[in-house]
Amino acid sequence: MTDNKINETGAEDIRKPEYLVYQRPRTLTETELHYCPGCSHGVAHKILMEVIEELDIQETTIGIAPVGCSVFAYHYMNIDMQEAAHGRACALATGIKRTMPDKYVFTYQGDGDLAAIGTAETIHAANRGENILTVFINNGVYGMTSGQMAPTTLPGMVTTTSPFGRDVALQGHPLKISDLVATLPGAAYVTRHSVHTVANVRKAKRAMKNAFEYQKQGLGYCLIEIVSNCPSNMKMTPLEANKFVEEKMIPYYPLGDLKKPEVK
Repeated sequence: MTDNKINETGAEDIRKPEYLVYQRPRTLTETELHYCPGCSHGVAHKILMEVIEELDIQETTIGIAPVGCSVFAYHYMNIDMQEAAHGRACALATGIKRTMPDKYVFTYQGDGDLAAIGTAETIHAANRGENILTVFINNGVYGMTSGQMAPTTLPGMVTTTSPFGRDVALQGHPLKISDLVATLPGAAYVTRHSVHTVANVRKAKRAMKNAFEYQKQGLGYCLIEIVSNCPSNMKMTPLEANKFVEEKMIPYYPLGDLKKPEVK
């Protein structure tokens, strides 16, 4: 501890930097988030922007915001942002990265955007080994449009379009995007995390930092899946939704690295 002043009450002044436990990174704007209370998007935004600040790449990073709950990400992320048509984020990111290879480029997509209408763009970008990062928010439902069944909806999970639960005999099995991408030779780094506990938040943030380092080395496509809650469409409180993530979603979508590159 350094010289700390004593305030008028005789207590030590704890407003000095060495006591700081939280602050908004300069890479996040002061705009109030539109996400529902308890939603994982806010946490994911924060750690992603913290990484960009800590790596000092704010001026050289370009983010892609597609359609979905994260459609307004450009209001919150204080970096260069580009809007993409529904599902086309990886295609747009490919064009940006190829024309400006010195930039760090990432897409931020939900499961409806990435795993449904954008499946082809995602798979082919990964297969080509495009040197970009995709942050994939998997909450098991179409969040923005009132909670319809998504490609990632669990077996038996109730949604507005599967009121009796997802029937795999009728509607197929949930799509494990990360597992598919990990099999492709162009994919360099594929990992799955969550942000429902402090320990998991730290692991997810470390993965984001790794992904930008791998992009700097030109190793290829990186995908970070974040298994998330959606309290509003799950019809649960935030605590109940986090418990659902822990007890139901993570067993189906196990956390951890699916593929890691050999670091140059």
